[in-house]
Amino acid sequence: MSPRLRSFPSSQSGFGLPDLLAILAVLAVLAAIVLPIIQKKKAATALAQCVANLKEVNRATLMYAEEHKVLPAMEKAPTPGPWWFYKDQVKGYLNLNGPSSSSEKIFGCPSDRGYGENRETPVPFRTSKKHNFTSYVFNGVNLPGIPNVAGLPLGKISDPPRTLVTMEWTAHAPLSWHRSRTRLENTPFYNDAESVVGFADGHVKLIPIYYDGMNAAYTRDPIEGYEYKYGAE
Repeated sequence: MSPRLRSFPSSQSGFGLPDLLAILAVLAVLAAIVLPIIQKKKAATALAQCVANLKEVNRATLMYAEEHKVLPAMEKAPTPGPWWFYKDQVKGYLNLNGPSSSSEKIFGCPSDRGYGENRETPVPFRTSKKHNFTSYVFNGVNLPGIPNVAGLPLGKISDPPRTLVTMEWTAHAPLSWHRSRTRLENTPFYNDAESVVGFADGHVKLIPIYYDGMNAAYTRDPIEGYEYKYGAE
């Protein structure tokens, strides 16, 4: 018989379903390992940027106080509150001029997710005209009985290393944009939520904020054991 006419059993070299399932299983394991690492690195980068930005904003606010002999005064600030519109008074010290806009990146925290009650879709404060395009607020809620430093000379602050000047909005709640226990939700408020804050001595830090379970954090100074306070005394 001619070699050309001989027949041999065909080998099975095709890519079958078991092979596909095996590859998908490997990819799933890799994703489970790699994605948390990527997310953690991304969160760390965002936090570092937020700290760096607030450090500059806090510095500008203290420079304003040194030149004007008092911290920003809040009496004529528009709605929704004076603690947002200090930005117009201090941003010149960051070489920013003209109307506020979302292009002023230094006033924005990358992790800012705004605040939406009843689970509505929130708009980041840094992109909101209503909130003067800033993630960071001034310790100037000058309502009756609320501790604050609005309009005070720096010399009137008795404990600068513990007294807040600027902060992420979340320090008023408290909530957290960084190590949130509510993940991407903005409610409920909870004790020891961590926010980036700036102090009267110039340092900036991510710290836990006290919540008594009833009142927003900014309405009173914390109990003993916390490294910050809102009041100047």
